[in-house]
Amino acid sequence: MADPKVYVIDDQAAVRDALGEMLNVFGFNVELHPSAESFLKALPERPSGCVVTDVRMPGMDGIALVRELGERGSSLPVILISGHADVPMAVAGIKAGAQDFIEKPIDDTALIAAINRALQQALTQAQAPSGDPLDQRFARLTPRQVEIFDLVAQGFTSQAIAAKLVISTRTVESYRAQVMEKMQAESIAALVRQAIRLQRITP
Repeated sequence: MADPKVYVIDDQAAVRDALGEMLNVFGFNVELHPSAESFLKALPERPSGCVVTDVRMPGMDGIALVRELGERGSSLPVILISGHADVPMAVAGIKAGAQDFIEKPIDDTALIAAINRALQQALTQAQAPSGDPLDQRFARLTPRQVEIFDLVAQGFTSQAIAAKLVISTRTVESYRAQVMEKMQAESIAALVRQAIRLQRITP
């Protein structure tokens, strides 16, 4: 991939600039945009890299941007940045085709890991899948873990799952960690994609 860029889109200048500065320090080639519309207007015909965008923005929001890129046939992976209350919205973004989502407040390490995964995916996108034994991993989940898997994939927060199942949030977090480990899912977004492939949820 020639000169991949990380396109950062956020309507808040302070957030946008802080992300740009941090990513520059880590050696990424960064391009900042205040809106999805300005990003699309400036997008070259054959872009390489990935997009980091806020979910909630005036005008076109992050999910609408994911859909627009999909309609244009773009292979740019999109990482959504989501506030705590936006997790169900971010899951909807994954269903629409986003690569990952990072909850606010943004953890630098988590964001960089997500960007590296996105850039790696962009590099290997043309390669055929390697026969992932996903069904076998899912079959190893206990009934309770399946329940947690489904609720997480549907976009429920740990607090909401705890209330729904009448268990503690700490217990939910423990189950969620077990599910992530058994499914070898490096992020919630990866778990959502697995749920789609397993036909547990529909995109």
